[in-house]
Amino acid sequence: MTPGAARLRRWALIGLGLLLLGGLAVVVLRAGPLAPTRVTVQAVARASVAPALFGIGTVEARRSYLIGPTAAGRVRRVLVDVGERVQAGQLLAEMDPVDIDQRLAALDAAIARGGSAAAAADAQHRDALAKQALAVANTRRYADLAQQNFISAGALQARQQEQASADAGVSAAEANQAAARQDVKRLAAERAALAQQRDNVRLAAPADGVVISRDAEPGSTVVAGQPVLRLVDPASLWVRVRFDQGRSGALVAGLRAAIVLRSSPETPLAGQVARVEALSDPVTEERVVQVVFDQLPPGVSIGELAEVTVSWPAAAPTLVVPNAALQRQGAQAGVWLADGDGLRFAPVRTGLSGLDGAVQVLAGLNAGDRVVVHSEKPLAARSRIQVVDRLAGSAP
Repeated sequence: MTPGAARLRRWALIGLGLLLLGGLAVVVLRAGPLAPTRVTVQAVARASVAPALFGIGTVEARRSYLIGPTAAGRVRRVLVDVGERVQAGQLLAEMDPVDIDQRLAALDAAIARGGSAAAAADAQHRDALAKQALAVANTRRYADLAQQNFISAGALQARQQEQASADAGVSAAEANQAAARQDVKRLAAERAALAQQRDNVRLAAPADGVVISRDAEPGSTVVAGQPVLRLVDPASLWVRVRFDQGRSGALVAGLRAAIVLRSSPETPLAGQVARVEALSDPVTEERVVQVVFDQLPPGVSIGELAEVTVSWPAAAPTLVVPNAALQRQGAQAGVWLADGDGLRFAPVRTGLSGLDGAVQVLAGLNAGDRVVVHSEKPLAARSRIQVVDRLAGSAP
């Protein structure tokens, strides 16, 4: 090979290498890690937002009752079963009274004996009063005779001593009479307390309702406060819903709601917000709301899942952005503004939002501003971007 041919070949290889390096550089800058981030943008415009909030909850009873004994014992009988409707005061179950009935019988006998003792004390009191009256009359008569010197002073003193003894007898009889009556009262109070214990073993319904759980069977031993039956008022059913704290600031009682039960997803039910709980869940960052049915549907079960949509009246037209455009930089919420090929983070103050993803912008943007809605990867102020109609893999 001649020197000229070798030199030409060398230059050809160098040119080919430069061409490959240039092509590689183009690939790196257009499709590699140094390529601009492809984004979709949307112009800020004025529109009317239909505010709504969606959450999932469970059907619960506002008024539920745990029916159980106030002292440990053994279940004697259970008279109702799950699903039965009961009336207020109806006997539902009974605990084994053990020896309460025998103790009541003993107290009845003691009260009867106390009544006899009280009657005897009354008779003794009447007898003492009669003796006292006789002693007073004798003392008065002997005093008249002593003034006429018909009897000696000693005889008068004897009658006076009899009167004093009669007075003491009356006082003793009155004390015995009071003691007998107090014994009767004490025994009656003990019997009333024991009768209350006897009534406590009879588990009655505190209100009209439906039995939803039977937690103990005859022969089972339960402790104080342990439920034997669970009862709910079916008219007090509502849905306990959890909503995102960040979007629940405008929740108040009285807002209209649509309830879709899991058992009948094709039939939305009307309701309204009954109560917004003052205590939120700090772990899930959710707020708890109670939603009541306008008309209780038949067949609804406690614990059933429900989807709830709370809605507000349509707001006046304002600037809106898609919810996907909202980003956070530290504690500040805002959007990325596409200015040519550059980016700028604009803090915003948002208002209500709708289920279609539209969010009110109360401050921070102007009509016509182009905000980044979606991006291939997280953005920064120095990110290079390429605006496209849609990203690969996204819905058209």
